[in-house]
Amino acid sequence: MTTAKEAFNPEPELEVEVPTKEFNFQDYVITQEPKQVTLMLPQTKETFNISYKELSWSRRNQILSRSITWDDTGGTAFDGDAYVRACLKEMIVEAPWGRTTEAFLLSIDGRLGSALEELVPKAFVETGMEETQAIKKE
Repeated sequence: MTTAKEAFNPEPELEVEVPTKEFNFQDYVITQEPKQVTLMLPQTKETFNISYKELSWSRRNQILSRSITWDDTGGTAFDGDAYVRACLKEMIVEAPWGRTTEAFLLSIDGRLGSALEELVPKAFVETGMEETQAIKKE
C-alpha cells in the first residue's frame, strides 16, 4: 500500500545516459551519383530498370512551393499531379522510354504511373509534437 507521502514524493527517476556520436554533416548530404532500381508493375509482374537521383531537401521544397496556389482569401490548394510530374522529370536519369518528359508522363496509364510514383518523396511529412519538442530541447 502506498502512503500519502510516497504518492506525492515518488522516487526520482534515474537518468540513462545515451551515448552520442560526433555530428558528421556528410551523413546528411545526398549523393550526385544516380541510384539504380528495378521497379515491378504488380498487375503484370513486368520489371524494368531505371536510374534516378534523389532530390535535395531544398529542391523538393522548391517543387512543392510551385505546386501550391493561393486564392484571394488566403486559402491554398495543392496540385499533387504537378508535384509528382515535376519530381519525376527531375529525378529519372535513365529509363527504357528515354527522357522522362511531360508528354510521356501524360501518356502513361495508372499501372506505370503508380510504380514511378513510389520514387517521389512525400510532399507533406507529419511530425508529432513530441519530435518537435525533442529537437527544441537539444
